[in-house]
Amino acid sequence: MSRIQPSSPETSRRMAKVRQKGTDAEIALRSELYRRGLRYRVDYEVLKKPRRVADVAFPGLKIAVFVDGCFWHGCPEHASWPKQNAEFWRQKIAANRLRDVDTNERLRSMGWTVLRFWAHDSPSEAAETAAQAVAMARLKRCTSPAGAHKKN
Repeated sequence: MSRIQPSSPETSRRMAKVRQKGTDAEIALRSELYRRGLRYRVDYEVLKKPRRVADVAFPGLKIAVFVDGCFWHGCPEHASWPKQNAEFWRQKIAANRLRDVDTNERLRSMGWTVLRFWAHDSPSEAAETAAQAVAMARLKRCTSPAGAHKKN
């Protein structure tokens, strides 16, 4: 099958300028996490091959947080399907979804907790979910025989 190209060089340039890191949704989530006293790493490489980067990570606790944009990841509530060059965009978004599933599976097989939120999710609710995961991981680490001597 031949590779389908974007609609035009102009469309390609415009879409390339769409922010992929430090989106408003990511910043809102990070602010909520920080406000709750949580410290984390930003744009943290959780896998080397294939390279995958979590938007927020708690590496010592093996928690990776992703904030997925509605368009780029095909949100069931808010996804919009462009009419121009529709097949290209459907393939692109489908590939993103497959990559997300692959990332989740790889990380979970390595003992990571993977949290995924949509860009439209409440930052406060997402931060609460992440805070609970952090608390659980800390508790598990402190009560496990190998981790009983470790500090948070």
